[in-house]
Amino acid sequence: MTTPDPALLRRLETFYDALPRFSAHAEDFGGLVLFVRDGAGWPFYARPRLDGAEPPSAADIMAARERQRELGLPEAFEWVHENSPDLLPVARSAGLAVLEAPLMVLDPAALPTTAAPGVRLLDPASATFAADTELSRAVAAVGFGTPGTAAGAAGPAERDAARVEIDAAAVDDERAAIVGGRRFTAVATVPDAGVVASGIGMRAGDVVEIAGVATLPAFRRRGLGAAVTLTLARHALDSGAGVVFLSASDMDVARVYLSVGFRRVGTACIAEPAPVTAPA
Repeated sequence: MTTPDPALLRRLETFYDALPRFSAHAEDFGGLVLFVRDGAGWPFYARPRLDGAEPPSAADIMAARERQRELGLPEAFEWVHENSPDLLPVARSAGLAVLEAPLMVLDPAALPTTAAPGVRLLDPASATFAADTELSRAVAAVGFGTPGTAAGAAGPAERDAARVEIDAAAVDDERAAIVGGRRFTAVATVPDAGVVASGIGMRAGDVVEIAGVATLPAFRRRGLGAAVTLTLARHALDSGAGVVFLSASDMDVARVYLSVGFRRVGTACIAEPAPVTAPA
């Protein structure tokens, strides 16, 4: 891992605070801010306040968790370890299990210049935009339901079973986010199978996060996740992004991103309640 760059990490922190504010309101709990989505969509997280004078306490975490439960939201917390180094033991003492994920930033000079065959960005003007969006989300659901990089049996049939029809308002919201430059989606297709890998880019200011890169297990180990990431990263740069970053779930996944020009700069902590095990 390279030596942490405080200015870069501050830009990422500002992004994490800014992104939810396009579609959520903020509620403060001491040193934490909880983002509560206004309307339908994927729920957000609680994280350290950008302007917080004191680091979050265990009491702050418990208060935010109580509010999340009240709202029926996942008890989810995220932060950059290098920006909030005291939070890791506090979170664990408050009953959270913490994933320490490699935080990686793109080196534009290291991004391959070759095109990724079979990968395309979703076109909001296309007649198939709604169907493409449904398929990309279904791929993500199946892919993340079987984490890791190992090949498996789940393929198009499981994707189609996981596909959920999205209503017109949600399609319009997705289309508006793409047209507004705040979001974009890439999918990889193969003959006779259709969409088998997908990923998204999310933008706030000149910073883009690549997230949700997933491949159906039956199509893993073919370079499709790397191809989707390459396409998203290239589009981010071409549209003026100054920083492109992502978080890898583990080092095996991080190696995929290393192959397309990302380097580790820190650790993204992702926390949720620790599982309760029954006594033996």
